[in-house]
Amino acid sequence: MTAPVYTRSAEEVAHETAVDPGRGLTSEEAAERLARYGPNELRCAEAEPAWRRFLRQFADPLIHLLLAAIVISLVAWFAEGAAGLPVDALVIAVIVIANAVLGFVQENKAENAVAALSDMTATHSTVLRDGRLTDVASSQIVPGDILVLSEGDAVGADGRLLTASSLRVQEASLTGESEAVEKSATPLSDEVPLGDRVNMVYKGTAVARGVGRAVVTGTGMDTEMGRIATLLDETQRDPSPLQQEIAKISKMLGLLVVVIAIVVMGAVALVNGVDSLEEGVDILLMGVSLAVAAVPEGLPAILSLVLAIGVQVMARRNAVMKDLHSVETLGSVSVICSDKTGTLTRNEMTLREIVTASGRVRLTGTGYAPEGDVEIDGGDEAAAEARRLLASGVIANNAQLSRGDDGQWGIQGDPTEAAFLVAQHKLEGVAERVGWYERDAEAPFDSDRKLMSVLGHREDQHRVFAKGAPDVLLGKCVQEQVGRGQRPLTDERRDELSRTIERLSEQGYRTLGVAWREAEDADRDGFDESAEHDLVWVGVVGIIDPPRDEAATAIAEAHGAGIKTVMITGDHPVTAARIARDLGIIEDGSSQRAVTGRDLDALSDGELTDVVRRTSVYARVSPEHKLRIVDALQADKQIVSMTGDGVNDAPALKSADIGIAMGITGTEVTKEAGEMILGDDNYATIVAAVRQGRVIFDNIKKFIRYLLSSNMGEVATVFLGVVLGSFIGLADPGNPGATVVPLLATQILWINLVTDSGPALAMGVDPEIDDVMHRKPRAHDERIIDGHMWGRIIGTGLVMGLTSLVIYDLTLPGGFLGGLEHLVGTDQQLDVARTTVFTSLVMMQLFNALNSRSDMGSAFHHLFTNKWLWLSILGAAAAQVAVVQVPFLQHAFGTTSLDWIHWAVAVGAGLTVLVYEEIVKAVRRAATRR
Repeated sequence: MTAPVYTRSAEEVAHETAVDPGRGLTSEEAAERLARYGPNELRCAEAEPAWRRFLRQFADPLIHLLLAAIVISLVAWFAEGAAGLPVDALVIAVIVIANAVLGFVQENKAENAVAALSDMTATHSTVLRDGRLTDVASSQIVPGDILVLSEGDAVGADGRLLTASSLRVQEASLTGESEAVEKSATPLSDEVPLGDRVNMVYKGTAVARGVGRAVVTGTGMDTEMGRIATLLDETQRDPSPLQQEIAKISKMLGLLVVVIAIVVMGAVALVNGVDSLEEGVDILLMGVSLAVAAVPEGLPAILSLVLAIGVQVMARRNAVMKDLHSVETLGSVSVICSDKTGTLTRNEMTLREIVTASGRVRLTGTGYAPEGDVEIDGGDEAAAEARRLLASGVIANNAQLSRGDDGQWGIQGDPTEAAFLVAQHKLEGVAERVGWYERDAEAPFDSDRKLMSVLGHREDQHRVFAKGAPDVLLGKCVQEQVGRGQRPLTDERRDELSRTIERLSEQGYRTLGVAWREAEDADRDGFDESAEHDLVWVGVVGIIDPPRDEAATAIAEAHGAGIKTVMITGDHPVTAARIARDLGIIEDGSSQRAVTGRDLDALSDGELTDVVRRTSVYARVSPEHKLRIVDALQADKQIVSMTGDGVNDAPALKSADIGIAMGITGTEVTKEAGEMILGDDNYATIVAAVRQGRVIFDNIKKFIRYLLSSNMGEVATVFLGVVLGSFIGLADPGNPGATVVPLLATQILWINLVTDSGPALAMGVDPEIDDVMHRKPRAHDERIIDGHMWGRIIGTGLVMGLTSLVIYDLTLPGGFLGGLEHLVGTDQQLDVARTTVFTSLVMMQLFNALNSRSDMGSAFHHLFTNKWLWLSILGAAAAQVAVVQVPFLQHAFGTTSLDWIHWAVAVGAGLTVLVYEEIVKAVRRAATRR
């Protein structure tokens, strides 16, 4: 039996997998292995087949009512002798099937949109291929790949470690152990449990600290994760607050309309009597149709599709939402906590100033092209010190600088480290000095200690090179480099260096200190952060990262929308405050200063809640401080979004209402923790996403208001027609004692099908009508349908119902008005009146679609900006003309042809809703101005 890979040497495992650890696989080898082993993915539960998803469209209780109505209608047809076609049953069946097809299509589109978003947020890994570091989707990792691991990486596959430096991996997902496991590349002598295999890394775990390389030994279902779960099922998410509210509304409306339907059916049955099975079925069909029409059963599907379309729009603008319903929260954000580097600034780190004991060196050039001039102030000694400083910074460095096929220079790794790589080419002699040394070990950068150091050697000479936050590094130095020698660091000199660092920070530079010392035997035995002592201070560099041009505008826009911008950075507090003033985060003339991590440590939770109300800039903070800031803001009833890129930022992102992971500089762990991934790491994109989130939420309110008010109009028309029709003397000319039913069952279902989905979907993609960024954020607990909106819904529904009643009064004999009943023969009066009311209600709902686009603004404002809405309105109007004028549709839906006068009445009726809403909106605008 073959010994486990963790008991064999790394070299042996690399040999068995046929890979050179120094160059990795070639692209051709990787492609061949991918074809042989398949993608690095775990099997999921089989997708639900299309036929089952289609059948699921019939699972709604309201659809069950319609199916029952079809059966009853067919029974009645048979009982009456089966003469002709069962028109009612066929029409209802066609409508039910059409509704199912529409729901199926909408659901498919929403699922496809979610799948596309999943592809955008897929995990990536760094591998060594063709001798170069390459970023690949983790699904493309193959056995034999060399995984390159660093802090914050999600481990993409199972692998045997080749090297490990201060490497600690969080394996709780596999072992349940909460503490990160310290890793080593040393072979183990015996077989041990999973949690003790310290020279292995596993798919699904996360690098908490350090760096390392591993040869991939298992992918997909051949990983430990795959063995534990041979079949993974998606866990059911709890419904979002919006979904819960809509479900509650639908249930409430369902109960209400069942009561109304029973009342209507009872009233008709009592007044008219039931003399045949056919009459009983007609009454039952009307009640069932009324119940179905009143409840917007298509609302959940439309909601999901509208959210999916909106989120795809956001993704095209570099804001990728991982969950559709996070949009609900995005529109409520009241505080945006943002990193400085790369988000508010360009993330094009350029090393401009080098300050050493003997003088100052200035470098020109911008970006990552290694081009620029050097200005030396301090003679040869200053130049020698600058060479030593840059060489030390390049040796203690994990970034890569390369030129692409397009001739553009680019980097891989940390932009601050890359600034040293660019600068070394500007000062003659630095690159040669770097080539003298080989790196032996590393104590990686840690956000807590704010330093990194490496052990390097040149022949028999071993040295420690360190760089990091100047104030922290200076505390670990005992000497200062002067020319080729050193001198002790006195207290006075330390104060002088601190003032130099302060001056650089005041100029907006990001500062970084560099130091070194001769290595000791203990350093070579086991190199780690404990080697960072008794160092020789070489100097400090000033790195400029200019603010993004669009950042200040975006911050001002956020401020106008009632959103506070908070800048959180690891930079010097003076640098942070200077950039915050330049961007408008701190207002000119304000005495506000940056609050430091040390300040936060001294505050109780209660005191911190008070501080966060008046603080906009935090400097020299750790990820733990970020978490405290988020918690304090939430305790102050704020809705908080938080950006992050490092592995230790994950808790703060999870705690925030909207966690925003950096797409370019963010670690895989952070991307998994966040609800949104920022494709361009740009603050302006966050503000644009908030705007889009508000627009999406506004559109949801628009189509909910439209659907509910239109459905309320249908209910009011039937209810008022039945209850009040007899009271005011409306009668069927052919049967004067009978109660007139304003709409037939098939007509109610037709209205529901034609006027619901098309305009509602079109409103879901409505462009911004009202300026959504000129109002305060929506309270997170604010109901989507508040008392005011219910008032508008009921008011519009009553206007529709009363207008329909007036039209009946105009077109039937009896009642108060009359006048149009004489235009047609007695035998046609009821059919013409019912068709006119039917058409009027359709027109009122189409005009209502224009009303629903804005809660305050006139329907004539941005009237033609939504082409999809107009297409849906014109399409519905054309369909209504067909159902009124085409003979076989007349037979199916109980309509008759109308003359131009009745058509004019129907269109005029539609305008009543428009006029009513325009008056209401004008009154509201006037009240708001007062």
